Parts: sequence; structure tokens; C-alpha cells
Amino acid sequence: MSETGTTYLLVDGENIDATLGSSILGGRPTPEQRPRWERVLTFAQQAWGQPVKALFFLNASNGTLPMSFVQALTAIGFVPIPLSGESYEKVVDIGIKRTLEAIADRDGDVLLASHDGDFAPEVAQLVDAGRQVGLLAFREFTSQSLAGLTARGLRTFDLETDVAAFNVQLPRLRIIPLEEFDPLRYL
Repeated sequence: MSETGTTYLLVDGENIDATLGSSILGGRPTPEQRPRWERVLTFAQQAWGQPVKALFFLNASNGTLPMSFVQALTAIGFVPIPLSGESYEKVVDIGIKRTLEAIADRDGDVLLASHDGDFAPEVAQLVDAGRQVGLLAFREFTSQSLAGLTARGLRTFDLETDVAAFNVQLPRLRIIPLEEFDPLRYL
């Protein structure tokens, strides 16, 4: 898309938090281990040099919202989208899928923060239409259905190494490209 277009940043907060907590940290992240969402927003603004519409999807099916978190998101420029539904519904996934489908009918590029392969059909449609589409995730936990779209043009950006979304180094075991290898990290 043109430089005067829009980048839609869609954040699957539930998925990012669950992956960080259970797959990387082995427990609930402490405040200093959580992503700095303002850095994610800045990265999105710089990625393709165009204005960003930042949407942060939240599961509010229990009837409550983490108001301090919602206020912080709003203050840095995100639009919180608290969704609710039946207990069997994956409300955040449904909301993001509907949003990706809606973006397909208008101009704009997409950065999706998630590892979830449920979004692969909608992401593939955008990639195949020639959109700039990026995935913000921990590469080693990205679903195969999303990772397989890189050959078709999906770009992946690692939340820790590319986006620099964290104040602390995460205890990840990942394949390290030789040009990124820093022996001092291990000494």
C-alpha cells in the first residue's frame, strides 16, 4: 500500500500473554516481564512509515475489565476492544477474524500480534491481495499455518529481538541466526 495508507495493528492480548506466561516464563509474568505496548505501537508506526490504528482485543466475558490496564492502553494510543460472549466462544479470535475480513474490503496494511493459526485464512487473503502484512510474535511459538505464509509474503517480527518490546531479557530457547549471536549473553 502507499505511504499515505494506514497500518492496522491488531493485538491478541490473550494469546501473547498466554504464550509469554506458559511457554516462556512458566508462570504469570511480573510487571517488568510484560510487553511495553508503547514500544509495539512505535514499532508499528515505523514499520511501514504510515499512520497506525491500534486495536487491542480483550476478553470481557466475565463482565469485568482491568481498568488500569485499559486506561494505560488508551493513554498510549490503543483502542481497547473488550468483547464478551458465551463460554464456548473464543471472543477475541472471532473479533480479530471479523476485523481482518473487514480490512480486506478497505485500504490498509496489517500487523497482527498473535501466534494463533486460526487467523491464517484471513491473513493469507490479505497477503495474496498484495497487502503488507506482518506478524508480531515469538517466532518459535508461531503456528505452522501462519509461519507457512512467509513464503507468500507474510513478514514476521520477533517481539523481543525485532520490536524490543521488553525491559528484561526473556529466558527463551530459540534458534539464533549467526549474525545475531552475542557470546557475551552466555558468559
